Amino acid sequence: MPSNRIGRINEEIQRELSAQLRRLKDPRVSQVGMVSVTRVDTTSDLRYARVYISVLDKAQEKDVLKGLKSASGFLRRELGRALQLRYTPELQFIGDDSIQYGAHILEVLRDPTKVKPVNPDNDAVLPDEEE
Repeated sequence: MPSNRIGRINEEIQRELSAQLRRLKDPRVSQVGMVSVTRVDTTSDLRYARVYISVLDKAQEKDVLKGLKSASGFLRRELGRALQLRYTPELQFIGDDSIQYGAHILEVLRDPTKVKPVNPDNDAVLPDEEE
């Protein structure tokens, strides 16, 4: 029976890193508006973890990723103290634009000039009007 151990570890790493980001003193990270951990993917041997970061201001995303890369040793040490794992994974920070992409898709779906009705002949017929 397969277990969901890696999934639980990913959630714990995400939760702990989110808490650590608020305490980080690097000005490249702390003085930026909103920085959030959207997803964590850990390898099965727990040696590496890809941490996907979303930044509210996309112009500062590269600076935030540089700040997180320089603070990765500190974050890894704090993660090792908080989680009782045999190996504390090496953190790799990656910019994530899934929230922005989802907002774009929602905008496209709401725009009537881009999305046409499925059956244009039934566009004028309303379901409430029964004769």
